[in-house]
Amino acid sequence: MDLTGPAQRMTIFIGEQDSHAGHSLSHEIVRRAHASAIAGVTVFRGVEGYGASSHLHTAHILSLSDDLPICIVIVDSASAIERFGEQLDDLIDGGLVIVEDVTVLRYVGHDRGQTQA
Repeated sequence: MDLTGPAQRMTIFIGEQDSHAGHSLSHEIVRRAHASAIAGVTVFRGVEGYGASSHLHTAHILSLSDDLPICIVIVDSASAIERFGEQLDDLIDGGLVIVEDVTVLRYVGHDRGQTQA
């Protein structure tokens, strides 16, 4: 896939304990993105944060949370992001989804059969 130039970045903010059909919501989003041939997805686990509920989630030892923030970043063409966004309606009950215009400078996969110098 050639993805250079104008594109979009979708960022999804959810909680670590959010689920869909008894499974991790972040995993379900990645699974669906992969099945939709989205160019790239990365999941980040936050150490601290809060959202619309204003409930502070933190990894600090004195108030260790089991529901840390999760940020899912998805990059692809504007049309692919728009199509994928339609799938989120039945998945995300709480959280935040934003879409931003970006410019892709380089998008190259690794050849896992060769070593890098």
